[in-house]
Amino acid sequence: QVALVESGGGLVQAGGSLRLSCAASGRRTYAMAWFRQAPGKEREFVAVISSGGSTTSYTESMKGRFTISRDNAKNTVYLQMNSLKPEDTAVYYCAASAGWGRNRRDYDYWGQGTQVTVSS
Repeated sequence: QVALVESGGGLVQAGGSLRLSCAASGRRTYAMAWFRQAPGKEREFVAVISSGGSTTSYTESMKGRFTISRDNAKNTVYLQMNSLKPEDTAVYYCAASAGWGRNRRDYDYWGQGTQVTVSS
């Protein structure tokens, strides 16, 4: 079992930045991803990083604004979000996978989510 705890969400003005963190329990390293879910919408993929940190993948619309990274010594994954827009408002979830993927079904473990609200 892996427990994931997100932090770093909050209220920010459009054009601002936030950095989300996801702390994972346990000794094994997993591919880690961020998803988000806006009110009334499906949960969507944001970004994923491999267990070693050498490979990343992003949803095209977020590439260049969002950066996923990890510090395995701290068992923590980050999502740096810049140039935020009101449409980025959502609950952001951290997820862990023993494999790799961009779909929800690829992930075995999920955090509780952290709210990001971008005001216009």
